[in-house]
Formats: sequence, structure tokens, C-alpha cells
Amino acid sequence: MDDAQIVELFWQRSEDALSAAAARFGAHCRGIAKNILGSEADAEECLSDALLRAWNAIPPAKPLYLKAFFGKIARNLALDRYAAARAQKRGGGAVEIALEELGEVLAAPSGAEEGEIMAAIHAFLREEPPELRRLFVKRYFYLQGIGEIARERGCGEGRIRSALFRQRGRLKKRLESEGLI
Repeated sequence: MDDAQIVELFWQRSEDALSAAAARFGAHCRGIAKNILGSEADAEECLSDALLRAWNAIPPAKPLYLKAFFGKIARNLALDRYAAARAQKRGGGAVEIALEELGEVLAAPSGAEEGEIMAAIHAFLREEPPELRRLFVKRYFYLQGIGEIARERGCGEGRIRSALFRQRGRLKKRLESEGLI
């Protein structure tokens, strides 16, 4: 079943929409949530919550790219769950490392609006080669670990770290040149 058919099921308020979405995007959503939370059980709960959130959002929303739509919902739910858990107990983790890496680029206050910075990041990523764009998104949007990305790409972790380091440097220069940081 393609995206348009699944969206149509949501619009018809058919419960088949939930099972079709779970079958098509469940592994993707669970993977994102597991990268953030580190727990299969929590990832499964995020998938259930993502399906409920989609049920409540469609209609009126009519997303064109359901994989991205569900991925974003799962990511936001997992980050919320992660933040709640971190508020209860402190400790280091992979998510902090990834966010810290990106935080080094965005740490300098400039008074720029968040929307301006996001637009500049999107423009930067559009200009990056597709493989580097995917690398950035996997690391800083889906919060995948360096080791996992390296295994997927069939290369060493050092190569991924270096590519991300150079990419963050280019992003920082871009944001500085536009006066955003």
C-alpha cells in the first residue's frame, strides 16, 4: 500500500490505516526511538503513541511523505520521553554526545531567531552532497550512533567522525558568515 492509500484510510477513519502504517513504517519509527531511548520496550511504546498521534493529526493534515511524517512524530515522542527520564535521573548517553557535537556549532548566542537558524541549516544541507546530507540527518536528526552509521556505510568509525567534524565546521562557517552565530 502506498502513502496516498494509507492517508486515504486515515481520512476515512478506517482502523486499517493504523495497521497499514505500522506495517509500513513501524520498523523505521522503532529504530529512531531505540536510537534515542536505547530500549526496545520504550521504542514500541513510542510507535504506539506515534500511531495515535497520526490518527489525531490526519485529518486535517494530509502529509505527502509519510515516512518522514511518522519518523518526525516518533523522534519527537522519543525525545520527550528521554527528557522526562533525564529529569528523573542524570547520566551520560549517546544522545547527549550527538546533541553536544551540534551544540558546539550553535552555542554562540547571536540573538538570531530559531527560524532563521533552521532555514540556514536547511539551505546548508541542500548544498551538501546527498551522502553527506544523509550522514548529517542520521546523526543529528535521527540521533544514530557513530558505530551504527559506520556499519551501515561499511567504513570505520574514524571516517564517520572526521566527515561529521568537517561538516560541522562548514556549517559553523556558514552560520557565522550569515551573522547567525
